[in-house]
Amino acid sequence: MKQYIRKYKEFIDNLPVWAEELANKYGSKTANLYILHGNIRDYLPHEQNEGEFIFARVQDYISEVLFGNRHIIVFYDRSSGVTFCTDEMEKEYGSVMSRCFPEADPADFFSTDPTKSFTYLEKYFLLRIPRDNRDGECRMVLIIDYAETIAPAGELIRLSEEDRFCFVTLSRWANNPIFTDGDISVILLTENLSDLSPRLVNSPSTVKVGVPFPDEETRESFLVSRQQEGRLPLEKGLFPQQVAAMTSGLNLMHLNQMLMEREEEGQALTLDYLMRAKKLMIENEAAGLLEFMETDFTLDDVSGHEYVKRQFKNAAKAIKHGQLDVLPMGYLIAGPVGTGKSFMVSAFAGEIGIPMVKFRNFRSKWQGVTESNLERVLNILKSMAPVAVMIDEADAFLGDRDQEGDSGVSNRVFAQITSFMGNTEYRGRIIWFLITCRPDLIPIDLKRQGRAEEHLALFYPETDEEKAALFNTLVKKNKLQVHKFSITELFRRHHYEMSGADLEALLVRAKQKAILESHTYISREDMEEVMENYNPPAYPHEIRLQNLVAVRECTSKRMVPKRFQMDDTRLMREIQELKNLSGERG
Repeated sequence: MKQYIRKYKEFIDNLPVWAEELANKYGSKTANLYILHGNIRDYLPHEQNEGEFIFARVQDYISEVLFGNRHIIVFYDRSSGVTFCTDEMEKEYGSVMSRCFPEADPADFFSTDPTKSFTYLEKYFLLRIPRDNRDGECRMVLIIDYAETIAPAGELIRLSEEDRFCFVTLSRWANNPIFTDGDISVILLTENLSDLSPRLVNSPSTVKVGVPFPDEETRESFLVSRQQEGRLPLEKGLFPQQVAAMTSGLNLMHLNQMLMEREEEGQALTLDYLMRAKKLMIENEAAGLLEFMETDFTLDDVSGHEYVKRQFKNAAKAIKHGQLDVLPMGYLIAGPVGTGKSFMVSAFAGEIGIPMVKFRNFRSKWQGVTESNLERVLNILKSMAPVAVMIDEADAFLGDRDQEGDSGVSNRVFAQITSFMGNTEYRGRIIWFLITCRPDLIPIDLKRQGRAEEHLALFYPETDEEKAALFNTLVKKNKLQVHKFSITELFRRHHYEMSGADLEALLVRAKQKAILESHTYISREDMEEVMENYNPPAYPHEIRLQNLVAVRECTSKRMVPKRFQMDDTRLMREIQELKNLSGERG
């Protein structure tokens, strides 16, 4: 007995965390129904001996690694129907069932129709219990792939008769003491928990085990194994350790695909190819729900906003020195339209050298798809860490927990996002940037301490000198050719409030004028003419309101321009007056 315990402990110690959790839950014999979710379409690593790995697909991993093909292991999916892990098991099943049910069509034993195959599998499992209790231990495991196709998310009343049959069958198996005593287990495989029936997922009888994306050590082990096989086409000077470090967000299937493509083309894997392929693969994995933000700029390319830049530079320094515990979980970037909020955030990403992604619309009109999309995106973000995440127009994008009219989808999505954003495990590894011109419309759940806890605000340039500095920055950003002249003098003559977006639009018009007049460089005359024809925005109340709510959200008074510095009572009164003028409530 002691020898058995020692061998079992050695076996468990060699398993990855998720497999160890599954093995321990299974060994406790307290549950019959397991849901394996997450990175289940990948190669899964198992360390046979120290430093020696095998990589198997999930079905093979469960049958070969966890059970050693010694027991009755059945597979089912809608496409293949019922199959077994060995031919001997399959023949034995067919023989037993034909003998016990001679009137049945033998094809029904292996049917893709779950109402037939599940019925016969249950009879088979129950038939095997008495005999195998006499003959010795025999575990029976049914692995159901693409489980969301037989127990989909949705209200029971809207499910088809077949789906309801599957739901009831799985629920009954999960709570059947005969299954527990007979060591009969069912493992459901799905990428996203939100695709499955919430009644099954949230049942106390169900054990949920997440399979994570491979970490850097696992990716390196996979690459080294390929190298030992002579199938790692790396350019000279590039090593498995470097590739593993640069491929966060990719799983082993992605890596294998990348290497096979290079091998097929007879080309070496280069850094340039690696970065392009990684970006494309992650965007494809996210099904277009994430977009990489490319930037060639750093904070030195941002004009003005000195306090905010200093905060970001301090954060960048902390990241480069590995002091992630001092970083805020996220940032709320407020300010009126046209102040360069998105540019500031992308410049910060360029400063620290980590990838930045932008959320795209993950909402769908189809039931369950929105939650599934969000779960997929959040899993990818975990695997990509460290990563910066930008959500533009966050007040409209994220919604709140009190929205109505969509069967509770917005409430569930909001709860999912806030829970993920508040997970301190990702402090300094997933950095959130909520960008908005109306921070007052963002629910406090998102902008409280522990989520978007640092509130920064950007404002229009105050002085002519600040406008001139912004002008020069925009010339550089847009790669424009401009004759040397005193732009400050023009700003003194045309003195009105101007955002960065306004000034950029003026530069574009001046460039257009220069091209039409057949000269390459933008001249003083070009700029003076477009500035004379410029008509300031006709929505001063909205801009004033956006300025004041940004002031209200600032976590430091030092970033607030003097003209907006006022006591809180006056600030709140003016905000309310401006809301009344625009017809807003509250």
